[in-house]
Amino acid sequence: MFEIKERQKMVERALLVAMYTNTEEKEETESLLEELAELTTTLGIPIMDQMTVFVRQPQAKLFAGSGKAEAICKHAAAIKADVIIFDNYLTPAQQRNWEELANITVIDRQEVILDIFGKRARTREAQLQVQLARMEYSLPRLTGAWSHFGQQAGGIGGKGEGETQLEIDRRIMRSQIDRVKRDLAEVHKRRATQRKERKRVPVPNAAIVGYTNAGKSSLLKRMTGADVLVEDKLFATLDTTTRRVALPNNQPLLLTDTVGFVRKLPHRLVEAFKATLEESVLSDFLIHVLDCSHPHVEQFYKTTLEVLQELGAEQKRTITVLNKVDKLHDGAQRKALTVKFPDAVFISVKTGEGIEELLHHMAGLVADNTQMTELLIPQSEAGLIAKLHRNAKVLSTEYVDNNVKLHVLLSNRLLQEYERFAEKQG
Repeated sequence: MFEIKERQKMVERALLVAMYTNTEEKEETESLLEELAELTTTLGIPIMDQMTVFVRQPQAKLFAGSGKAEAICKHAAAIKADVIIFDNYLTPAQQRNWEELANITVIDRQEVILDIFGKRARTREAQLQVQLARMEYSLPRLTGAWSHFGQQAGGIGGKGEGETQLEIDRRIMRSQIDRVKRDLAEVHKRRATQRKERKRVPVPNAAIVGYTNAGKSSLLKRMTGADVLVEDKLFATLDTTTRRVALPNNQPLLLTDTVGFVRKLPHRLVEAFKATLEESVLSDFLIHVLDCSHPHVEQFYKTTLEVLQELGAEQKRTITVLNKVDKLHDGAQRKALTVKFPDAVFISVKTGEGIEELLHHMAGLVADNTQMTELLIPQSEAGLIAKLHRNAKVLSTEYVDNNVKLHVLLSNRLLQEYERFAEKQG
């Protein structure tokens, strides 16, 4: 990765470039370039200029042809940029070729996202996941680090010092990758144990998903009072937070905030973060939060669905939530969004508008997975009775001889645990 602050060689002036090969993709390319600008700003790197470049035929060496490549480099020199950031994925060879041509640092969107993730990770798991993704990204790029040794290669079949050092470096990194994978496996085991413990108290659970900066953490904080980081930045937090919320019918629900999605999310990050995003797969239903004030809300919706599909969670029951309705100053905008998202709930985490309606929708989904029943439990089973009061809605309580008769609304999962008491009715 590259350094941006407090180092002898600082990256302080960026030129952003997005190349496209189909004229119909120009608008989408410009939108992605604006997003890259947000990502770059999140890293604290000043942006001197940004440009989109049409490439008729992609070239293996630089993606762009030599003429356009030279024009980009001349522009970078003219604005005194010390880094060119491409929205396109660059192969290791292309990255080296661009750096040789421009004589400044050249990176791509993936590296920007990886650096943001590296700065945002707080928990041990998130840090390991980012570390793994960064090393897997860097491994094929090690060649450039030792290119100055190339002339020291020996005769036919021989290995020069540069090649030897490169192989040693690769071996060290592969060893580090293996170590991080082992550490992650241990963390995953602990997470699985924690999840298993949670399932012993069968409270329904929902995962909050959506595009980064849509307001997921803010929603969790609004509903539960959770002490979570809330910032108007991309990827403000990478760590999952689970908190309990009481629904309007007093039914408890566990809410989990998950890492935000972004267009062109590096595949290795999806892989690295699967343990974190498993909360989406294993939840009873999803709350898909969208920033309805953003002009590309439909694209963000599709991006999240694509990632969920990759995780195998696309068939989950989902409540679509259009947040930031307070930023809609045109009634026509809201009407258009209602047509595009007919089943969505409009809310404003900032003002509280629509929160009660959302809670009722959530209660409805939980109710679909609950049953009303009567249980006859011996008074000696005080622990089981207390557990019911914590994790189900007790509608009435009656003492019959040495038993407690309870009329309860509880989840199907919890009902299995108490089924033997339901059979004692009458």
